[in-house]
Amino acid sequence: MKVAVIVFPGSNCDRDMHHAAGEIAGAEASLVWYTDTHLLDDADGILIPGGFSYGDYLRSGSMASTSDMMNKIRAHAEKGKPVLGICNGFQVLTEAGLLPGALMRNKNLSFMCHQEELTVEDNETVFTTLYDKNEVVRFPIAHGEGNYFCDEETLQELKDNNQIVFTYKNNPNGSVEDIAGIRNKAGNVLGMMPHPERAVEALLGSEDGLRLFQSMIMNWRSSNAVNA
Repeated sequence: MKVAVIVFPGSNCDRDMHHAAGEIAGAEASLVWYTDTHLLDDADGILIPGGFSYGDYLRSGSMASTSDMMNKIRAHAEKGKPVLGICNGFQVLTEAGLLPGALMRNKNLSFMCHQEELTVEDNETVFTTLYDKNEVVRFPIAHGEGNYFCDEETLQELKDNNQIVFTYKNNPNGSVEDIAGIRNKAGNVLGMMPHPERAVEALLGSEDGLRLFQSMIMNWRSSNAVNA
């Protein structure tokens, strides 16, 4: 599986993502600068990392969401290819309209960086099939604007369509309904604030994030009839 790790000006988790998906999980990963849209032509999956794209000016992810790269990513998502946005990547996906809702300042107005326990609410996505439903996992968070918000109508749609993928056990940022990660209706676009790419080796304090990348690779191999 070929995955493209998108690098915007200000991305700073791109190499973590590249290491997790490539060297640890076993995908053929490449770093793709945001202007090199042609390099997505052969990509089987797209990963949008954390950081501070365009310095988080205006709103986190807002400037990146208007780039030509996002138009290319939107086209890939419409074809059913997996798209994963983590932290700032989640913010970019909401700003681009690929996922509903918005990310606001943390309820305590402070940047937070620590391990959090999450509950796997949906293990039937291409990203979560190697988890058990209701399994508790540990991923680190590192954000100042991770407070997920949506209106009541959107929240009901998320619930009705089983689009809430991860929730916090101890909500650190004020997110509505403890939401830590959501997917689109088709199930091929996932956005989440916690960092699974920083939880792929025991040295990092948790290996729970590895199965997210392995799930994506396994499902791609299955759908493309490629032997492991």
